[in-house]
Amino acid sequence: MEASSLARNLLPSPMPELSFSSSLSPFPVRSRLRSSKSVQTTLQRTPVHAVAVNQETPQNSPQRLLKELAERKKAAFPKKRVPPKRFILKPPMDDAKLIDRFLKSPQLSLKSFPLLSSCLPSSRLNNADRTWIEEYLLEAKQALGYPLEPTEELGDDNPAKQFDTLLYLAFQHPSCERTNARHVRNGHSRLCFLGQYVLELAFAEFFLQKYPRESPAPMRERVFSMIGKRFLPKWIKAASLQNLVFPFEDMDRMIRKDREPPVKSVFWALFGAIYLCFGVPEVYRVLFEVFGMDPEDESCQPKLRRQLEDVDHVSVEFEDRKLSWQDVAAYKPPQDALFAHPRLFRACVPPGMHRFRGNIWDFECRPRVMQALGYPLPMNDRIPEITEARNIELGLGLQLCFLHPSKYKFEHPRFCLERLEYLGQKIQDLVMAERLLMKHLDAPGLWLQQKHRRMLLNKFCGRYLRDKHLHKFIIYGEPVQDSYEHNRRLRNPATTAVQQAIHGLSYAIYGKPDVRRLMFEVFDFEQIQPKPV
Repeated sequence: MEASSLARNLLPSPMPELSFSSSLSPFPVRSRLRSSKSVQTTLQRTPVHAVAVNQETPQNSPQRLLKELAERKKAAFPKKRVPPKRFILKPPMDDAKLIDRFLKSPQLSLKSFPLLSSCLPSSRLNNADRTWIEEYLLEAKQALGYPLEPTEELGDDNPAKQFDTLLYLAFQHPSCERTNARHVRNGHSRLCFLGQYVLELAFAEFFLQKYPRESPAPMRERVFSMIGKRFLPKWIKAASLQNLVFPFEDMDRMIRKDREPPVKSVFWALFGAIYLCFGVPEVYRVLFEVFGMDPEDESCQPKLRRQLEDVDHVSVEFEDRKLSWQDVAAYKPPQDALFAHPRLFRACVPPGMHRFRGNIWDFECRPRVMQALGYPLPMNDRIPEITEARNIELGLGLQLCFLHPSKYKFEHPRFCLERLEYLGQKIQDLVMAERLLMKHLDAPGLWLQQKHRRMLLNKFCGRYLRDKHLHKFIIYGEPVQDSYEHNRRLRNPATTAVQQAIHGLSYAIYGKPDVRRLMFEVFDFEQIQPKPV
């Protein structure tokens, strides 16, 4: 009787809801129940009809803690998406199919234009590609100022025959719907990879000739204010191309991070296509006529800085005259010109360099430098005096390449390697980009960009010069001579600058083929030739 009355007092009638938040503590109940086995058996037989579900779980409840722990794990360690089985279990392509795919690829169709051929899509255009071309290509060609007739009707010896295909690829930026196709995605990224270096070199040549007394620092600022990422949407809108880049959205209402990357990608790829089909003069026309870029505009001016007084004369072509883009684009060197780019040479090598003829460096160091670089190159000149004059100018240019700014910078601002270094850096980038495009036909542009950066690191460029033992011929000023001799970290940027200045001089005198010779045969930028033990 005592046990049944105790159980009746502890457990109320089943009608009211049983709540865990009751003021009755569970511990005394547990101690009383443990004291009597009969009470436990009675409790087990007593059915529980209802449990409180309206109120929340207590703060220290194990169920609640386990639930919170599961939610935190879900947020901190999200479940990774497993790739489809078709990507995991896909068998490798056998050699026969791989050879057949490469032989049928349009990238191997143009043997006379290997660079242009390497930028074509890896497979032929399909119906979806033709649909875009029929709808939008005429509008793009009209905005850029090109004839509306299809370029496929041109002859095989004309690189402009592929312009329609390349122009289509140029507008297929990574955010559009057609970029899911592999041949379109890779074709656009490869054009974009090439176009950025084409633009950099075109502006470097233009500003070096337009401002023959300036140092490269303000020139770099001018280039950024013309083709910097934040300014490109303005030029795309000026040419009325924004509807082709964003056919379903209003470009003006988009935020910057959604607007600028596609515009930059299309802009670079567009000039890659123009360069492949029409050359650098057409690049200038589209830049300054179609997009309306004005180098004299206030927004394109560099910041004010203290300019060193230049007491030396410039070439007669630049005296009291600023060249326009038409002069640069339409210039053709005379038949008996000394150099491949005579005006560019005169813009980088001042006439006053002739005062250094016959000095100690000219007698002791110049022959050894020319022997290491393989100069002078054999040229078929009708007049022997032309060959002799070219070799003299080559020696003066080499002396300028090895002239560190610490030597004559303050007395003669242009008697140092800075302008040649600026030109050499741009032509070096373009030559390496063309080499990678022709060597890796199946690689996307992002992979090429990463490989390009790794191969042209500044520390590697200086190391190639030091491997040829040419760093010993650099002419330093007296204040930095001792510190540079005993500190390799100070000397490395100087050797890199000399390396790039040599490429700039080579481009101005002999042209792009000689830059390729220096990079891949003399200095071995690709590191494929065995090194002497």
